[in-house]
Amino acid sequence: MSVNLLAEEPIAPIAPDSYRLQAGDIVAVSVWQEPGLEQLVLVRPDGGISFPLAGDLQAAGLTVGGLTLELKEKLKKYISDPVVTVTLQEIPGNRIYILGRVNKPGDFPLVTRDITVMQALAMAGGLTPFADEKKIKVLRTIDGLQRSIPFNYNKVRRGQDLEQNIRLLSGDVIVVP
Repeated sequence: MSVNLLAEEPIAPIAPDSYRLQAGDIVAVSVWQEPGLEQLVLVRPDGGISFPLAGDLQAAGLTVGGLTLELKEKLKKYISDPVVTVTLQEIPGNRIYILGRVNKPGDFPLVTRDITVMQALAMAGGLTPFADEKKIKVLRTIDGLQRSIPFNYNKVRRGQDLEQNIRLLSGDVIVVP
């Protein structure tokens, strides 16, 4: 008789060391042997978090490991050698949006930093037969200003002008006319 031990144990979410927290992310924070110091924490729109005894601190821009170290330093005032664990639970604020003539328009999680326009279009099920392959735009906000970046699917598909196939950032919108 075989026993599947993995099915009985929950799998903890894993955050790559390169992932930087953003507003809207949810992390689970726990301090070993301190039952009152275990909770889910939302990264606020201003990038900060609040945690008991540690107070307010900036989380946006830090990795999970970086936030762990920050919390540990803040808690040292009250707990000698605290063992802090931070795990990324959800990344609802880290999304891209694809609109227009694709098979599955909508919002998609940007789990890694390496998703390109072509990959995003594939996530949306590809273009419909009526899509204008030459006039696709990526809308990106830079320093509070919206910028339109042209993308010619037809050329990239043929292996030309590959520099158009840019990496997407959180909040980017792909418009397929």
